[in-house]
Amino acid sequence: MLETSDLAAAAAAATVPDIALNDGNAIPQIGLGILRIDDDAVEPVVESALSAGYRHIDGAAGYNNEGGLGRALAATGYNTGEQRGKLWLTTKLRDSQQGYDSALRAFDDSLKLLQVDYVDMYMIHWPTPFNWRSGDTWKALAKLRADGRVKTLGVCNFLPEHLQRLHDETGEWPAVNQIELHPTWQQRDVVAFCKEHGIAVEAYSPMARGADLNAGNGVIAKIADAHNVSPAQVILRWHIENGTIIIPKSVHAERQKQNLDVFGFTLFPEEHAAIDALDGPKRAGHDPLTFTYA
Repeated sequence: MLETSDLAAAAAAATVPDIALNDGNAIPQIGLGILRIDDDAVEPVVESALSAGYRHIDGAAGYNNEGGLGRALAATGYNTGEQRGKLWLTTKLRDSQQGYDSALRAFDDSLKLLQVDYVDMYMIHWPTPFNWRSGDTWKALAKLRADGRVKTLGVCNFLPEHLQRLHDETGEWPAVNQIELHPTWQQRDVVAFCKEHGIAVEAYSPMARGADLNAGNGVIAKIADAHNVSPAQVILRWHIENGTIIIPKSVHAERQKQNLDVFGFTLFPEEHAAIDALDGPKRAGHDPLTFTYA
């Protein structure tokens, strides 16, 4: 018999819709991001998220916490069997390990740390156009997919020119493009290109690391008051209504629960439009044309 906490987690998980991908798979629209959490600290964070009902965890080799993530999955039983099948697990390749053979070796290392037999999505972390190896890297990822060790292939931070180059070299569009996306940096050209080619958009820093909570001289707060929710929930709801996959990060159990609880209200058209109008010219993170996450 399920305990009350288990029932609550199951109910929370059930509220999160899946986003259909171009490869036939489906990803939970809300996941937990674990960037900038130390390896020793990430285990309880992931455990509390799984307990709250998260069934999508977004990790990366470059975060240097795959070991802690793996320990959390093992401790909760989400690394094998029936429980593993209920979880969408993403990790990403280090930029320094791009290339065919090096990507295959890197993936083996990630699986050992994660203590799983497969990942749901493996991603190229940055396009590094100044040292382009995404075509060869993609071929390695495709082999992992053919071997059943990866279900879905994705990229992060790819601009339209990078997506087109990858397609020219491999004949494939990725299933997902994970990009910096929030009310003050909406990347509408990237989003439009992705939609045109059937690529799902996933937003990291969906609240600009908290900066967008105060965007627009109180616009977000006013909408939050009208719906009796938090400003964070308003921004996440805006993403949900846009069909965007989101991976908000929180190390606090209650905030993790709030970030899942965005399906009990709907933004009015004028409210959604007011958030659309917050778009600005300045990103909060790094420029894909110059950055590498080694």
